[in-house]
Parts: sequence; C-alpha cells; structure tokens
Amino acid sequence: MSKTYRAWNPDQDWLLPPSPRDWLPDGDLVYFMLDVVRTLDLSAITRKYEKENRGFPPYHPRMMVTLLLYSYCVGVYSSRRIQKRCERDVAYRVIVGEDVPNFRTISDFRKLHLPELQGLFVEVLKLCAQAGLAKVGLVSLDGTKVKANASRHKAMSYEYMQKEEQRLQKEIAELLAKAKSADEAEDALHGPDKRGDELPEELARRENRLARIQEAKEALETRALEAARAEEAHRDAEDEQRRAGGGQ
Repeated sequence: MSKTYRAWNPDQDWLLPPSPRDWLPDGDLVYFMLDVVRTLDLSAITRKYEKENRGFPPYHPRMMVTLLLYSYCVGVYSSRRIQKRCERDVAYRVIVGEDVPNFRTISDFRKLHLPELQGLFVEVLKLCAQAGLAKVGLVSLDGTKVKANASRHKAMSYEYMQKEEQRLQKEIAELLAKAKSADEAEDALHGPDKRGDELPEELARRENRLARIQEAKEALETRALEAARAEEAHRDAEDEQRRAGGGQ
C-alpha cells in the first residue's frame, strides 16, 4: 500500500491571496517594531522629500525606517540580504507588503538619512526598553531598565540614564557601520547594480529553464552511460590481461 502524503502543489494559484500576517504569530517582534515606529516624528526625513516633486513617489519613510531598524536588530546588515529577505521572509513581507524595495534604494535611504536614523533608532530602543523589552532582536536592552524606586534618587537615575543612552548610541553607530561596510564590500564584489544571486538570462524564464534542465539531465545521463561503458571496457581489458598472464 502506497504512503499518503499531505497535498503539495507549488504551482497552485491562490483564489484569494493570503495575508502575510496569517503566517506569523501575533507576538512576533516585527509587530512591536511597526507599532513603535508609528509613534515617531519623521518630519526630519519627510521634509527632504517635500522639496522635490520630480520622479516616482519614494517608498514611505516609515516603512523604510521599520525595515532598516528591524533588519539591523536581527543581524541583517547588507542591503542585498535585506532585499532578499523582503522577497522570502514572512516578517519582512509584513513590513513591505508586495512593494519590495531594491537593494540600491535601501542603501541610498540609509546614506541619505544617516544622522536622522541614528537618533530615531536610539529613540526606538529607549521606547522598547521602557515598554519592558529586555532585547530587541540581538540588541540587549537590560541596562536601560530603571527600577521603579529609582525615582527616590533622581540625580543618580538621571546620570544612569544618560550613560545608558550613550551606550545605545554607540550600539546603533556600530550597527550602521556594519551596514555601511557590508554594502561597500558587496558593491566591490558584485558591482553597484547587481545583487550577486541573479540567474543567468537564459535560465530566468521558466520555458527556457525547463528546456535547459532537461538538456542538462540528458547530458549527465549520457556522461554516466559513457563512464559505465568505459569502466566495463577497463574491467574487460584487465580480465584479458590476467587471462593472458595466467596462460604464460
């Protein structure tokens, strides 16, 4: 009796497209990030775009800030890797939806708004700590949690909080530096306009791809058959030599 498997058809279209939120637990960090970033004042970023009316509408700054902050906090610094996550990772899909930004757009947004991002990221981490989070992805917030009775020592707690803010600023600076370094290294490796994982043009279209896969399969089968025949001929030659040697 044959084994029964769960139904699987990767070519099946959805009658109604599912929401990425259906595939992600309610308590995921990305939802908290989205809610925190919604509270931020992004006027320092948006006013740069309001001066320019030419070209296509830019990606929403709130989406881009969430995308970068979430990525850096979970250890994804490369703009190319962020774009790939946006295409393949459910949490990233919750952030960007179907409008995935190109890696160059992601990198340029970081460069253009670097001073503003530094301050906004620190503000987000402080809000997360105050709300009770001990960590945001890989970033520890333990040191930012001030005990309730610290209000009795306001001078000391103020000094303590200043030190913790400096620590967060240093941490954010390091994350942004890692992002800059990753993008520069990959630009040098792949060029400024290539992601590095593109399929060759002749394999990008499914019709061509299936034909090339079939050609490759047949070539491998032919090679395996030729190797088997060569091995058989080699064994026959060895047997012939042994027989000839035994007869002398």
